Amino acid sequence: MPDIALTTLVVLCLAAAAAGWIDAVVGGGGLLLLPALLLGLPQVPAAQVLGTNKAVAIVGTTGAAVTYLRKAPVRLWTALRIGLAALAGSMAGAFFAAGISSEVLRPVIMVVLLAVAAFVMLRPSFGRAAAEDDGARPEVTRARIVAAILLVGGGIGFYDGLFGPGTGTFLVLALTAVLHLDLVTASANAKIVNVCTNGGALAMFAYQGNVMWQLGAVMAVFNLVGGLVGARMALSRGSGFVRGVLLVVVFSLVAKLAFDQWVA
Repeated sequence: MPDIALTTLVVLCLAAAAAGWIDAVVGGGGLLLLPALLLGLPQVPAAQVLGTNKAVAIVGTTGAAVTYLRKAPVRLWTALRIGLAALAGSMAGAFFAAGISSEVLRPVIMVVLLAVAAFVMLRPSFGRAAAEDDGARPEVTRARIVAAILLVGGGIGFYDGLFGPGTGTFLVLALTAVLHLDLVTASANAKIVNVCTNGGALAMFAYQGNVMWQLGAVMAVFNLVGGLVGARMALSRGSGFVRGVLLVVVFSLVAKLAFDQWVA
């Protein structure tokens, strides 16, 4: 682990806690954690930053997943199948990443995210009706489960390997739309998928020797605390709270992508 000033370490730990909270509620904690690591450790190779980011994120995601498993209706077998597809998709995306320009992808993703934000704002019932309309839930057919595995798992997994930002948020939105889940339940299932993809990525980074384990262990403690608090807040406050956080994260992601595209 490189020499890190105490002030930098404190800032990184606070960023890890905040990222864990965001990830547990609606996904997208990497929007905060990865830039914090890149800015705080400018002398560290990017591969080591990415590997350490995964080592931190998987701890908070796992903690949040366990909390959701105990208190939320998680479809474990479905989530695991989606997670395996996402793992395969992310590996394929990483394979093609070198040949794709992020400058081309960023505007496309910004348009998609703005469309998502408009949809969520114009449809107040989105992600709420499935849980709150007296237990009325549209039937989830076998075709929808297959679509979730292929499109949500494979497609978003591919995006994660190819580009990455906002993957957790896309998972929550896609699971809500495809499987008719409320936002809290979608967040719970998305955590299972994230554990699978983070685990696969971490294994590869560790094999390559690109993980700063000591720094990752310290930050992971704070990430875990943030993830546990975020999961419990989402469970206690319901879909309306998650919906509000979702919109904040979506607009933050658009702003970050715009900054990277036209300012940085």
